[in-house]
Amino acid sequence: QVQLVESGGGLVQAGGSLRLSCAASGRIFSSYAMGWFRQAPGKGRDFVANINSNIGLTSYADSVKGRFTISRDNAKNTYLQMNELKPEDTGVYYCAASSRGFLGRDTNAYDYWGQGTQVVVSS
Repeated sequence: QVQLVESGGGLVQAGGSLRLSCAASGRIFSSYAMGWFRQAPGKGRDFVANINSNIGLTSYADSVKGRFTISRDNAKNTYLQMNELKPEDTGVYYCAASSRGFLGRDTNAYDYWGQGTQVVVSS
């Protein structure tokens, strides 16, 4: 089993920055792909970014490309650096892990999920 715990959310003004962290415990390996998703109030869970550090690949949603950066420093810790935040970035941000290492953009590609961390961007 794998447990994921997100942290780093909060309230920030538009144009500001936040860094989200995802701490993994249990049987997780560097071969796992890690992803970040977000869910705005009343909407579905949308892909934000993912990474497979073993093969050195990342991908981003068009809405965050150039502003957000996903990184991973070992099998246990994954980060999402969010710059130039906009009010439309508001939502609950979830960390997810895929044992298949697949850089999927659909929630079905991921086996494990954290509880989420709230991000609010004020205008």
